Amino acid sequence: MTKRKSKGIGLGFAAFISFLIIVASVTITGYLCLKEIYAGSHVAYSNQAIKELSPDGLDHTFAKLFYSDEEIAKIQNGITIEENSEEINEDGIEIHKIKGSTYEAFMMIVHNPEDVILAANPNMDSGAAAPSIDDYIAMYDGIAGINAGGFEDAGGHGNGGQAWGIVISDGQLISGSLSEFTTVIGINQDNQLICKNMSAQQALDWGIRDGVTFGPALIDQYEVVFTGGGQPQLNPRTVIGQREDGAFLLLVVDGRQPHSLGAKYEDIIQIMQDFHAMTAGNLDGGNSSVLVYDGEYVNTTVSMYGARNLPTAFIVKDGK
Repeated sequence: MTKRKSKGIGLGFAAFISFLIIVASVTITGYLCLKEIYAGSHVAYSNQAIKELSPDGLDHTFAKLFYSDEEIAKIQNGITIEENSEEINEDGIEIHKIKGSTYEAFMMIVHNPEDVILAANPNMDSGAAAPSIDDYIAMYDGIAGINAGGFEDAGGHGNGGQAWGIVISDGQLISGSLSEFTTVIGINQDNQLICKNMSAQQALDWGIRDGVTFGPALIDQYEVVFTGGGQPQLNPRTVIGQREDGAFLLLVVDGRQPHSLGAKYEDIIQIMQDFHAMTAGNLDGGNSSVLVYDGEYVNTTVSMYGARNLPTAFIVKDGK
């Protein structure tokens, strides 16, 4: 009898230990999975999960395993602007790195508005490959540049040879028709940024010297005019804005990468407001988003094919 009892106790103890091991394994595995979701190695993905928490949901409870309420609120609401180590440099330019919950971005402030011009494909609408951002900067004796208007880009293989909508360069319509009505992101003869819906003829009548088709328009006279639509999901973005003092704001947001998923329209509007934009408009983004300064790529481009051929680019002339 004693031996049978001992054997039963031994089997029960072994079963109990096995149960504890299973529970511990499941708990540890679950914890590690939750940690990867909310505080994992891919920061942008984790921040997006935190940003989408429901206040009273189970996901919020899980997130609190790794963050305090204050830390959660900071991720959900704030952006961080990392001040440049230098003040305005000799080119009249300063660059700030910006971090949001789902993105990494760079803001270039050009203090001399007359230095910002549009570079356009010299063989516009011919079908031949357009120049790259580096080519444009060299062609126009520039120090910096960002991509500008949209173009035909089937399968991500577009060569920049066919621009979308209209292109105005140096006061001349070089692509599109006078009657075409579109969102124009342009600069007039007084170096003022204009972001409105208009025809090409209206743009010329209003004195726009350089302009492209894209959008949406985001801010006009400090008022947010964006009403929705477009591509609302997280994406790489390129934006141009202007302050009241004339300084241009050139913003590029990285996206579709582990370190930076991208930004929504609301995010880029907030950034522009934080930098006191009086006017702002969205330019082509996605694979085309690029910012170059002094021969170096400031952002991390997402294009798998290297520097893209672009129909247009906003170039900053070398002010030295």
